[in-house]
Amino acid sequence: MTVGIITAVANGLLNTFRGTAYTAPAGTYVKLHTADPGAAGTNAASAVTTRQQATFTASTVGSLVLSNTPTFSMTATETITHISVWDASTAGNILWTAALTTSKAVVNTDTLTFSGITFSLTPLAV
Repeated sequence: MTVGIITAVANGLLNTFRGTAYTAPAGTYVKLHTADPGAAGTNAASAVTTRQQATFTASTVGSLVLSNTPTFSMTATETITHISVWDASTAGNILWTAALTTSKAVVNTDTLTFSGITFSLTPLAV
């Protein structure tokens, strides 16, 4: 499975320890997948191709928590199992991928709403 932080993002963050600035994305956008999206985020894309913006609270204890509710209007019968997160609503760069805790079967006209997405860097020395 290839879910996780994308290498370019990890390298950018780690290089801050060398004094090299990392340019944070202007926004984050969620794309739906019906299986592991792969490292490029292009595999098993949902029939819904529109990415929805995700915003996050300030990080605490090594985690970011979703602060809005990205909503998708479903156009097909499928099971959503993964997401990819991008730095643009179209094109752009993939930032990370993740498997849903619980897969969600949907049908045409369903509305799929995310009420919680957490991104963590762990373990922490606390």
